Amino acid sequence: MRNFLLLLVACLGVLAAPSPAVAAPAGEYVIVVGGVSLWMWEKFKDAPHDNWWMNFVRAARIRTEEIQAKTPGQPVTWLVYRPAYVSRSKQDGRDLLALIDSVREAFGIRLVYFDRAQQMVSYLNSGQPRERVKLVGLEYFGHSNKACWLFDYSNHIDSASKVWLHETELSCIQRGIFTADAHVKSWGCHTGESMSKLFRSAVGVPMIGAVGKTQYQTEELPMLSSARGRWTR
Repeated sequence: MRNFLLLLVACLGVLAAPSPAVAAPAGEYVIVVGGVSLWMWEKFKDAPHDNWWMNFVRAARIRTEEIQAKTPGQPVTWLVYRPAYVSRSKQDGRDLLALIDSVREAFGIRLVYFDRAQQMVSYLNSGQPRERVKLVGLEYFGHSNKACWLFDYSNHIDSASKVWLHETELSCIQRGIFTADAHVKSWGCHTGESMSKLFRSAVGVPMIGAVGKTQYQTEELPMLSSARGRWTR
């Protein structure tokens, strides 16, 4: 009987033991969404850009779902270049900002609009107390070339950009705001040809970028579209 009671007490102790705490996801994951072009500039081109206004928003949404599925509870912030979607709203005759806002509600993300490149950089540097809340990831969906993220390509000026972040300006992003294993990727065209290398030199973490062009999809993440395209750091 004594042995039975000891066994019963031991079992009850196991049942009553608290389950190990599940660690909350660390840091913040930031996704930068560049602006789409206007059809008034693009419709005459042999290979027009951004027939669909959701090109970059849809890709960012797909990636957000992946991140949240892999790491439930991971804080995700979108930084969206607002002016391009204001002008595209006028062209398309619908409130695109309201549709972008709906993503915040659906996925529980933080949504921050920016009008200038410096505002985007300021959020990276100090949008959260970076001594405690490091960036665990940074991804960019938008137009780019080998040296720039082009936030408003073909939106105010045909085939040109008025707002950008150039590789020579990367030093304005503070070193130390990223975790050592942060995942950084640019999904735009050509950034693996130059900007990726300078990003690591300036910021201290590598950035994956494309050699060649990328093609944005409807239900998939952007894919390489150049015959000799590849992802590189």
